[in-house]
Amino acid sequence: MIFEETKLKGAFIIKPEKKEDERGFFARTFCQKEFLEYGLNANIVQCDISHNKNKGTFRGMHFQAPPFEEDKIISCCYGAILNYIVDLRVDSETFKDWIKIEVSSENGYLVYIPRSFAHGFYTLRSDTRVVYQLTQYHYPEHVWGFRFDDPAFDILVPAEISNLSEKDSHYPDLYLLPS
Repeated sequence: MIFEETKLKGAFIIKPEKKEDERGFFARTFCQKEFLEYGLNANIVQCDISHNKNKGTFRGMHFQAPPFEEDKIISCCYGAILNYIVDLRVDSETFKDWIKIEVSSENGYLVYIPRSFAHGFYTLRSDTRVVYQLTQYHYPEHVWGFRFDDPAFDILVPAEISNLSEKDSHYPDLYLLPS
């Protein structure tokens, strides 16, 4: 695996190294030892999958609040997404900065998202499946979020959003104290 740290310290794009032959390819997508070598949390306690019927679906921006913050590893086993992450660490040099990373079944990328980051994605194709590996159990009462179009972040999506949940569309702006 090739680990590339993004401009948001602690967030990584992980590129599997494919071993290809006439049958296809084989690639490792998780190795506790390698994750630990990069200082990443490798204690995966839960895995989830999200099926998205329509191109243009947006899910997010979500995070789990203290004391149940989570690190996430996001991949796309079928289809393609633009994966958005936002640094919510008030003491960080990149506080409120965001990046987007295309993740698809073809490129096989994984995105490591540290705790205290918000996460969301926009589907580039219909019938897209996103896989979550999490370092914390799900606590619904500690799930927080903000709208993708919250003016505090100015997140840009490539096209019209065709599907947004009622919950995601009614999050309030996330008012954060200046760092």
